[in-house]
Amino acid sequence: MEELKLTKEWDKTFPQDTTVHHEKVTFHNRYGITLAADLYAPKNAKGKLPAVAVCGPFGAVKEQASGLYTQELARRGFLAIAFDPSFTGESGGTPRYVASPDINTEDFSAAVDFLSCREDVDTDKIGILGICGWGGMALNAAAMDTRIKATVASTMYDMTRVNAKGYFDAADSEEARFETKKALNAQRTVDYKNGNYELGGGVVDPLPDDAPFFVKDYYDYYKTKRGYHPRSLNSNGGWNKTSSLSFINMPILAYSNEIRSAVLLIHGAKAHSCYFSKDAYAAMTKDSKYAANKELLIIPNAVHTDLYDGGGKNAIPFDKIEAFYQTNL
Repeated sequence: MEELKLTKEWDKTFPQDTTVHHEKVTFHNRYGITLAADLYAPKNAKGKLPAVAVCGPFGAVKEQASGLYTQELARRGFLAIAFDPSFTGESGGTPRYVASPDINTEDFSAAVDFLSCREDVDTDKIGILGICGWGGMALNAAAMDTRIKATVASTMYDMTRVNAKGYFDAADSEEARFETKKALNAQRTVDYKNGNYELGGGVVDPLPDDAPFFVKDYYDYYKTKRGYHPRSLNSNGGWNKTSSLSFINMPILAYSNEIRSAVLLIHGAKAHSCYFSKDAYAAMTKDSKYAANKELLIIPNAVHTDLYDGGGKNAIPFDKIEAFYQTNL
């Protein structure tokens, strides 16, 4: 594996829980990319533990929302890891800041590989949890990886759908996609000529007065003390501009209604993105023999980023998540 330079000090956007053991670990995926993760476990735990791999949001790092979820899971008795996806954060892979529906689905399975080979993990009790865009990746992984026994998708995005069709499918036309692809492929030429990949920019800063609410929602998390992190793409320069190309051409969730393991989708009722979870749940359960262990939980009055860190109103239903994993792992 590639030798990664990992930060030793506590640099999370949330306080450290001294009742939980924390350490840095690395593992590799099937494409040879070395991934960095924070491992959390109950202190003085004995025997084999149920385990959960956590990732997201899309454009975030493990020091943000995924780490918060992971530490809380460890506090509740699970061994859990929060990992940086390929090409981002402290993980390896070049070029930097590129996303892929295939590689990022693989990242979840690579985390399962790692957990499956630990002596302190019960290999029959491994789950995953994806936040925002990695909620969609988690569902995609659950459709493929039979080792995954339970999946939670929190404030989920389907990144292939939003890239190909726009928000609320408002750009779902051949002409709109052609213009998008034309611009992105022109950018490929520019990038190749310049010898580097131009970044698309993170969350807009300064925030325009007329910004839509969901942009203000993201700004409030990624650009303030609440959630800013120096390695976070959304807090800084963003993904490279051409990352969207593979998402337009390769939709995920094609076989979601064949997922046999348990799935819990959680979304805020006031989130601009709530339609992703509602539609994913409908597609997952339609004409499915496995609908009985699928659940959609809508959190009243919660917006998208409230499920990143609770939004100051304890919006993340950790008791429900714990009970779901205890039942299904």
